[in-house]
Amino acid sequence: MERLETRLEGPVLVRPVIHGDHRGFFHESYRREVYAELGIPEEFVQDNHSRSGHGVLRGMHFQVPPAAQAKLIAVLRGRIYDVAVDVRRNSPTYGKFVSTELSAESGRTSIGDIWS
Repeated sequence: MERLETRLEGPVLVRPVIHGDHRGFFHESYRREVYAELGIPEEFVQDNHSRSGHGVLRGMHFQVPPAAQAKLIAVLRGRIYDVAVDVRRNSPTYGKFVSTELSAESGRTSIGDIWS
């Protein structure tokens, strides 16, 4: 796996190593030890799955401690436009955003406590 930085402090992208052949592909999407080596300390303790139709806006997450949760976003079919906005008032990047396309084909995931 490879860690890809964003222009905001917090959210990162992870690019997996994808092993493909005539049958399809396999990649490891999460392993605690590998994420720790990449400098991603979050340990994911809950897994949710959703499906949206074309044109649906989903997300808009904002939480404060002690209820804050880091998000791990992956796409199993199709693609999404994923956006993170820094809403931390004391942050040097307050009000700025980053965005990326995540797809089943790329296997990339987004991770962060301000990524929504």
